[in-house]
Amino acid sequence: MIGVIVCPITSGDTAFRSARLVLADWFKVDQNKMQKRLMLCVPLLAVGAFVGHLDYAIVWRYFSWTNQTLAMIVLWTASMYLFREKKNYWITAVPATFMSAVSMTYFFCAEECLGLSTKVAYPVGIILAAAFLGIFIRATKKPMKA
Repeated sequence: MIGVIVCPITSGDTAFRSARLVLADWFKVDQNKMQKRLMLCVPLLAVGAFVGHLDYAIVWRYFSWTNQTLAMIVLWTASMYLFREKKNYWITAVPATFMSAVSMTYFFCAEECLGLSTKVAYPVGIILAAAFLGIFIRATKKPMKA
């Protein structure tokens, strides 16, 4: 019961708070006064109310894809960081390649994206993942600037 009720509420609360803080940072809005916080909260809550009326099956698919794509980007970033720190970067580069294939295949295959057939989407996703790996390997071969 707690997982069904509390987790979505705290996740939503955290999402709105994070969005407010990101917007405040982008637009350099001081968050010390309640009036300034409300200036950002009210439009965010209006967007949330609108999104609340959408079909969550579709919203969830977009959320899932963006979450997987974010994981892919973070793994590639971590791989380059590990390379620069002269550590084992393959521990993140291999999952980054896999996540690239998953994210790109979904983008080409899903109806809410390009909606191509699996005969096209699977090979294109794999080719793009291999290309990302190639770009990464090429970047690791370049001499680092001090």
